[in-house]
Amino acid sequence: MKVLVGSNNPVKLEAAKEAFAAYYEDVEAVGINVDSNVPDQPIGDETYAGAENRALQLLEINDKEKLNADYFVGIEGGVSKVNNKLFAFGCMCILNKKKQKSFGTSPHFELPNLFSQKIMSGTELGILIDKHTDSHNTKQKAGAIGYFTKGKMDRKDLYVHGLIVALIPFINEKLYFD
Repeated sequence: MKVLVGSNNPVKLEAAKEAFAAYYEDVEAVGINVDSNVPDQPIGDETYAGAENRALQLLEINDKEKLNADYFVGIEGGVSKVNNKLFAFGCMCILNKKKQKSFGTSPHFELPNLFSQKIMSGTELGILIDKHTDSHNTKQKAGAIGYFTKGKMDRKDLYVHGLIVALIPFINEKLYFD
């Protein structure tokens, strides 16, 4: 089974491979960088749009280049405001060759006010974490969730769960797509 993932980020590729391998055999996850066509730090529904845009672009590339993939996965990290608090999460959009679509999200985790204010002013969470931890490119490592959980969960773990719930319609096709 070939799964195209709308990024070359190793965290997203590993998460997709692990989630699909829970249900399918011989999973190959191939990364292709595509643009989300949303701001670098999407807020609310922009996160869903970014994930869907990535998956749709992969479907087009697959058809054009005859890559023979089975699924197309867009993953977009974003934030959402709930009860006057800002929460970070990952959104996943999965398409198949029949153009059937599903969405899933990772668990949401609350961000501290200091980070929330800067995000709402336009700064990307990954950049804030890099500055706060004096690290580089944490988005391709443990990410914000790794920092805030003190290493008990990383970005891949977060995304695997979101992808598994996005796979629900595909593993229950008669309930969702008939």
